[in-house]
Amino acid sequence: YNRTREGDFTLHGLTGFDLHGKTVGVVGTGQIGAAFARIMAGFGCQLLAYDPYPNPELLALGARYMPLPEVLREARIISLHCPLTEHTRHLINAQSLAQLQPGAMLINTGRGALVDTPALIDALKSGQLGYLGLDVYEEEAQLFFEDRSDLPLQDDVLARLLTFPNVIITAHQAFLTREALDAIAATTLDNINRWAAGNPQNLVMG
Repeated sequence: YNRTREGDFTLHGLTGFDLHGKTVGVVGTGQIGAAFARIMAGFGCQLLAYDPYPNPELLALGARYMPLPEVLREARIISLHCPLTEHTRHLINAQSLAQLQPGAMLINTGRGALVDTPALIDALKSGQLGYLGLDVYEEEAQLFFEDRSDLPLQDDVLARLLTFPNVIITAHQAFLTREALDAIAATTLDNINRWAAGNPQNLVMG
């Protein structure tokens, strides 16, 4: 996009790859992970999955559930969709990144702290990680949803990530569609009405 705007219409460095036939690892197979898996299945991908609670929908798609280290070793593309808990914090770290196929792709649209960000930088520098897509960032609370374009970037880790040509970072905006906002508002109002009627739903315990 930027090259075209600048009048550079060459193809150098723009060779991609087909999704068809690639092995994709889905880490966390709740509603969002399952939706991602359906899309990947539509492209003809082979699905591997890791989740303590296998999703029958993914099994019906032909996904194979296996331990995380095996998913990391076998998949060419890894996408994270799990919640952040004490067990999933830095689930992707130096040790797990070393288990990836060299040049693998990692996508995180879950929670920033699912990954150890400095370890990502090391893996990018070595070529162990070939592509990285982030819609979340561990320190995003200090940065995202604000216009800081006229200020120096104080986060050295994020600044380093932004220097890699094979990294795409968006500001926690993958959810931002008109339909999603309508659904959030409708769910919120429904929860309030049910609570007011003495029939609360979607209770959060603990």
